[in-house]
Amino acid sequence: MTLPETKKLHFIQDEDVQLLYNDVQHSNLFSDSKTFSDAIAKYPPAQIAEAYHGRKNQSGFVLKHFINENFILPTEENAYIQSDLTKPIERHLEDLWEVLTRQPEKAENTGTLISLPFKYVVPGGRFREIYYWDSYFTMLGLQVSGRGELVESMVNNFAYLIDTVGFIPNGNRTYYLGRSQPPFFALMVSLLAEQKGECIWLRYLPQLEKEYAFWMRGEDNLSLRGTETKSTGRVVMLPDGSVLNRYWDDIALPRPEAYKEDVALAAQISDQAPADVYRHLRAAAESGWDFSSRWFKDGQSMTSIHTTDILPVDLNCLLWYLEKSLAQAYELQGDSGSASVYDRKAMQRRAAIQNYCWNEAQGFYFDYDRTLNQPKNGYTLAAVFPLFFSLATDAQAAKVAGILEERFLRKSGLLTTLQFTHEQWDAPNGWAPLQWIAYQGLKNYRFDDLAGRVKERWMNNNEIYYAKTGKMMEKYNVLTEDVSAQDGEYPNQDGFGWTNGVYLKMKES
Repeated sequence: MTLPETKKLHFIQDEDVQLLYNDVQHSNLFSDSKTFSDAIAKYPPAQIAEAYHGRKNQSGFVLKHFINENFILPTEENAYIQSDLTKPIERHLEDLWEVLTRQPEKAENTGTLISLPFKYVVPGGRFREIYYWDSYFTMLGLQVSGRGELVESMVNNFAYLIDTVGFIPNGNRTYYLGRSQPPFFALMVSLLAEQKGECIWLRYLPQLEKEYAFWMRGEDNLSLRGTETKSTGRVVMLPDGSVLNRYWDDIALPRPEAYKEDVALAAQISDQAPADVYRHLRAAAESGWDFSSRWFKDGQSMTSIHTTDILPVDLNCLLWYLEKSLAQAYELQGDSGSASVYDRKAMQRRAAIQNYCWNEAQGFYFDYDRTLNQPKNGYTLAAVFPLFFSLATDAQAAKVAGILEERFLRKSGLLTTLQFTHEQWDAPNGWAPLQWIAYQGLKNYRFDDLAGRVKERWMNNNEIYYAKTGKMMEKYNVLTEDVSAQDGEYPNQDGFGWTNGVYLKMKES
């Protein structure tokens, strides 16, 4: 099964429209590059391009009028209900599920939007489509709210995408078809298994296999010959034969949803080819941490971005879980041979994570820089993933917990990193998914007091900001209370799917 031909060549990819697209994105007609990328062409791209070429230099030509004549621009679908602050926050979040839910698209022309067969929940704000890793944390809240059928619908949509395009894209937009996001699909299936039983693993085994094949594509082409590190796509083979993964994008062009920003950044960087810069930017977007000092050589500036040189600790923990999940599914199927293969892969990956990402002197997990052959030195909250998946020893977990308490925990939750860079995945910001991963990871090792403080401070911040504004936000400033997070590619968004989901799950736990 493949996407319809009309989806493969939407107007963004049409060569005839490239001049118009470039002119619009550099015109400042829209404050957000994503707006025009989400527009729907009313006429065939070639026809629009011909009209543009013929009219753009004429006296009285107004680009805005031309766009309105030829495109349907996205509207603000999230016309949020008026918050009734006399109601408990949980009631507000229950009402928001309806606002954030989208039905299957029936229109034939959906522009860059990839139609999905089942209903789903969008994050909110500028995010008018489903997003991969966001959805797991949204599902946590849907589960608490008793909306198991919506959880199943969303899992089925992701299974459909895997079967249709071979993997789960960043989101259901054609301009996301070069990359994925952190691989949480196995965790989603696990969540569904809690309500449906273990047989669910067998239902989604084909898609779990395809998800794994996507992340490991090209592994068979790597060999142990020589002593240098080898890589292809998302797979990296280290000198000792260990295999770990990195974030990547199959396309090395500016991101349509951040077009003018990407072009401007590439123009500032003289020591990298623009295509390399674009791939690093896209790989960072695949990580979900777009953007963060994690991906910068100097730990401070986007101009030093080198995402594809980095082996992220969180990504490899997620792939360890996918390998263990495949082993479990094959065991349920009665295929002990295949189960053993994946168990062995998981064991090898766990050893590689410990060998390459654990720094005993620092007592913390770090991403690994494959070009320097050493762990990076930036402290990030990605270090909690080995605790979330119970990959750390008790001694390692104790050291990580100590650093979280001493350096990351602030008035309103955990910092994302210790760097202040004006990027949204750095200090002073905190994000709901990482608060949940940290909270659960600490609980796994019986650091219940610290976990409780993380939960209490994060939820308290959510509640204070909600009482003040009637909104739940995408991210928060954790250095204080009731102050919205700042910085990043776009303004802080309200809604917000994963914040709502984590709040409800923490409230229940």
